[in-house]
Amino acid sequence: MRIDVHNHAVPEPAIALLNREPEYGAKVVNGRLHSGVHVPFELVPSFLTSAAKLEELERHELEGAVISVSPTLFYYHVEPGAGEAMARAVNAGLAAMAAERPDRLRWMASVPLQAPERAVAVLEDALAAGAVGVEIGTSAGPGKRLDERDLDPFWAAAERLGLPVMLHPAYTTPNPALADYYLENVIGFPLETTIAIERLICAGTLDRHPGVRVVLLHAGGYFPWQAGRLRHAATVRPELAGSPRDPWSYLGQVMLDPITHDAVALSYLVARVGSEHLVLGTDLPFDMATPEPMAMLRAVCNEDEVRAIAEHNPARLYRFTNERSGAPCPT
Repeated sequence: MRIDVHNHAVPEPAIALLNREPEYGAKVVNGRLHSGVHVPFELVPSFLTSAAKLEELERHELEGAVISVSPTLFYYHVEPGAGEAMARAVNAGLAAMAAERPDRLRWMASVPLQAPERAVAVLEDALAAGAVGVEIGTSAGPGKRLDERDLDPFWAAAERLGLPVMLHPAYTTPNPALADYYLENVIGFPLETTIAIERLICAGTLDRHPGVRVVLLHAGGYFPWQAGRLRHAATVRPELAGSPRDPWSYLGQVMLDPITHDAVALSYLVARVGSEHLVLGTDLPFDMATPEPMAMLRAVCNEDEVRAIAEHNPARLYRFTNERSGAPCPT
């Protein structure tokens, strides 16, 4: 089964909460989500229903997905009660969508990351409801980084519960130079992913929680191209004296999707990190999704690599298993 692990939804319970509670500062009007934290976008049917999502997957030569909420619904910047209410609405909606086709759909939890203890409780409930992972932002709100020690309870819970943590760019650092030309997404998103993972490495978060698995989107940002620079800096800069010496050693604990929008860049990525550390992601249904994900993989990878990235690795990481035998689903 070819599985997309970077695939978004905007579930109906979350939409109802947005339209009912003014605290979120968002509305769905004429089928478009106006959130104030992202340019308005159309809620095409594949954001909303499992049937439409599966049809869209099939048009892209895919068969299954691990659905996660649009990061516009993280709401780490509101008070904790409202943040928890949104996370629970999201999780209820995603669980319901996946339950309609449990043979082909799984889902990732959302949590109120601004309140780590609440986040742990929500995560535990999500696991009980069937979540196979958790999606969080690259920041835990404006100016709050994922490596801050008060977030350790969240990391410890994800490790204890065995839930992979997908980092999605969110709460990007304002930069006037990125305000035009959609560069906050084009440049800013990969930059935020790079900042998040390198801080997690440098601060020792991944060492304190060695069992946690982290999934980086958009090809890991600039990390695969710049990890050597961080490795060199650790040998010459006193600011990194207590940090790990080799960021590449975290491959395996860190997985990446292959969204590069460029075959030559993807070829480098596969050669540098290895197909065993990649899981297929598309970013559907957003317009920044890879238009032909399987064609892109086939242009660069051999048959075994394509199967590893699109089938075997996602199935193992996100529990697409044969219920009787526990083996990966036939592919």
